[in-house]
Amino acid sequence: MKIAKILNNNVVIALNEKQQEIVVMGRGLAFQKKAHDDVDITKIEKIYELRSDELTARLSELLSHIPISIMKTCDEIIQRAKYQLGELNESLYIVLTYHCYYAIERQTKGLAITNTMLWEIQRLYPKEYQLGLDSLALINEKHGIELPVDEAGFIALHFVNAQLTGEMPVVIQTMKVMQEIINIVKYNLKVDYHEETLSYQRFITHLKFFAHRMMNNTPVPNDDASMHLVIKENYSTSWRCAEKISQFLQKKYQRTLTDEECMFLTIHIERVRKENSI
Repeated sequence: MKIAKILNNNVVIALNEKQQEIVVMGRGLAFQKKAHDDVDITKIEKIYELRSDELTARLSELLSHIPISIMKTCDEIIQRAKYQLGELNESLYIVLTYHCYYAIERQTKGLAITNTMLWEIQRLYPKEYQLGLDSLALINEKHGIELPVDEAGFIALHFVNAQLTGEMPVVIQTMKVMQEIINIVKYNLKVDYHEETLSYQRFITHLKFFAHRMMNNTPVPNDDASMHLVIKENYSTSWRCAEKISQFLQKKYQRTLTDEECMFLTIHIERVRKENSI
């Protein structure tokens, strides 16, 4: 493995066996080194082999000025998140590290910011929010700082974004659509949600991906019409609620549910209606 470019004493861009650029990190990795020298494999702490050349370039720029300690903390956070959430978009390495670095900078200067969406994040993304809390505890422990709980919400949104592979404004709009649908079901069917129930968690998960598809204009096409009729007949109350949701989305977002989407939404509404009715 040869050094292609030195970013600082701890980070280099190297060429792997396929002559592809990779980012290699380790304390003192580039000390007294120059381009075309061999990488000292005994000092390697992390190798980033990103599929996108653009992401590799952005990560290289990031690592050239952000302390290695923060990068290592964020890497540990991301590995924990992957274990619990599954595969995450590679851009998370960049956006999360930037966020954590500037969050620490703001806090040291007394410039902490309030997360006005914290309540919604806690309710709509409980798993990601818990990961945000765990991440916050790790950052505070590793860097001797006390970031406010608002930051757990911001970190949680980055996890959500990394699962949906969209831009942050889309994630925020997704949250808004989810909350609107939750309210329609709540007041139309007089549902008192019990957030610990499996039906509610499945409902929220379904809404997350439904709303994201809606914002990206990628609806689920119709498939088995006979199944739609069965669901409509057996779960008529929940189907009518799904139709009201469709009418609302058409009026506000010019987006009508397909029968397939209406069917899946009806199934989830029926489950939460049965378990959570007042």
